[in-house]
Amino acid sequence: MTAPLAPTRILLADDHALVRRGVRLILDHEPDLTVVAEADDGAQAVAQARTARIDLAILDISMPRMTGLQAARELSRLKPDLRILILTMYDNEQYFFEALKAGASGYVPKSVADRDLVEACRAAMRDEPFVYPGAITTLTRSYLDRARQGEPLPARAVTEREEEVLKLVAEGHTSRQIANLLVISVKTVERHRANLLHKLGLRDRLELTRYAIRAGLIEP
Repeated sequence: MTAPLAPTRILLADDHALVRRGVRLILDHEPDLTVVAEADDGAQAVAQARTARIDLAILDISMPRMTGLQAARELSRLKPDLRILILTMYDNEQYFFEALKAGASGYVPKSVADRDLVEACRAAMRDEPFVYPGAITTLTRSYLDRARQGEPLPARAVTEREEEVLKLVAEGHTSRQIANLLVISVKTVERHRANLLHKLGLRDRLELTRYAIRAGLIEP
């Protein structure tokens, strides 16, 4: 008689405890899925993944210290075999493509998590990409529109390091605090900040913060 397969071990990262509790209830109800670790920000998720035995990481996009996309990129480098799903309140085409580029297998809006998250987990463990049903029409229409107009997919506006600095600036950290967190010099932080202002056509910290909110790096 064949022994039953062990359940998929999941790391769940979201900075809202109530969201984690609700998602955990959905996942732990399934016999083939079990949440074995939780994190309330992206940096903690990466730290947990270094020590916990996990098969799948479910990451919220907008978290303190390190976003889900930043954590996904780091986890993809650290553990190439780890499956990753992005769970988000943003139903946004740009985030979808950024999630795939960061190494995620799928992208599930929180609004449909009760319906689609379990299947997304199973698809990820089969090494299959998961596109939630509501996105297919939008993505297909957008792709066809771009193809007709000869336009490429949207490119990243900033580098990964600039994104890290941008997020920390928007969270209110000083240049010295950012330098300590990222283990770089204050001068390098200031250079990244100047590059961001120039690239994005912005004037000051307030405008950088507004941009970070629109980009989903922090919540309003």
